[in-house]
Amino acid sequence: MDEEGWFSVTPESIARHHAVRCSGGLIVDCFTGVGGNAIQFAQKSKHVIAIDIDPKKIEYAQHNAAIYGVNDQIDFIKGDFFVLAPKLKADTVFLSPPWGGPDYAKVEKYDMKTMLQPHDGYLLFHTAREIASRIVMFLPRNVDLNQLAELSLSVSPPWSLEVEKNFLNGKLKAITAYFDDTTMKG
Repeated sequence: MDEEGWFSVTPESIARHHAVRCSGGLIVDCFTGVGGNAIQFAQKSKHVIAIDIDPKKIEYAQHNAAIYGVNDQIDFIKGDFFVLAPKLKADTVFLSPPWGGPDYAKVEKYDMKTMLQPHDGYLLFHTAREIASRIVMFLPRNVDLNQLAELSLSVSPPWSLEVEKNFLNGKLKAITAYFDDTTMKG
């Protein structure tokens, strides 16, 4: 794992929880990094497509998946999620985009329109909804909750939204937003 991987990887207990919440079906992990989430998803779902633009991160993720014995359940793709998105279909899209480095914690409200990398949260959401009827976004603990509500209301009919606070060692670590297309429920 490289230096960025240490501060950007999802803590294993939270990644395991995400995997339980998203179990079954095909999951696309759009910014896989060193593979922490993809590995947990592979243990609970049918198959995972793990994408990252950085070839080193894909190399680390493949190595980590082999250690966990799940590399045969994950397709690792080196590429730009936004270029690949039109060719993808899945049950769930998992988005843990770069938060912009450790400075995210210095602001009172994290703005998904200006602070998320490489594109804003609105473009992310609308790109992901073309792939799956469920979108899961892992975001900073100080994310503007009104922006999450705006996302769910930005489509017609609105998607359902559940916001979950993720705690680690008694401290609020992050927010996970679960969006579901209510028209796809049977």
